[in-house]
Amino acid sequence: MKYSLFVGAAVALLASGSAMANMDLAKSKNCMTCHSIDTKIVGPAYKDVAKKYAGDKTAEAKLVQKVLKGGSGTWGPIPMPANTQVSEAEAHTLVKWVLSQK
Repeated sequence: MKYSLFVGAAVALLASGSAMANMDLAKSKNCMTCHSIDTKIVGPAYKDVAKKYAGDKTAEAKLVQKVLKGGSGTWGPIPMPANTQVSEAEAHTLVKWVLSQK
C-alpha cells in the first residue's frame, strides 16, 4: 500500500514537472506573448483551444501545422504567424500540452 502511494506521488510530481517544462518551452518560443492558459490575449486561451478540439483525433496534426505555418479564420480575423523558430518536434510537444489544458 505504501509503495503504491509513493508511485502515485512520483507520477504526479513528474507530470507537473513536465507541465512546467512545456510552459517554459511555450515561453521560450514566445507563445505566451499572444496566448495564455485561461484568458484570451491576441489569440485564444489554451483552455478554449483544448475545449474546441476535445475528442478530435486529428487535432494534434492540424494544430502542429498551424503552429509551424500559421493560420487564420478559426478564432477570428487576426492571423497567427508562422513560427519558424519552432521545430516540428517542439510543435508536437507544445500542441500536446495545449490540448491537455482543461
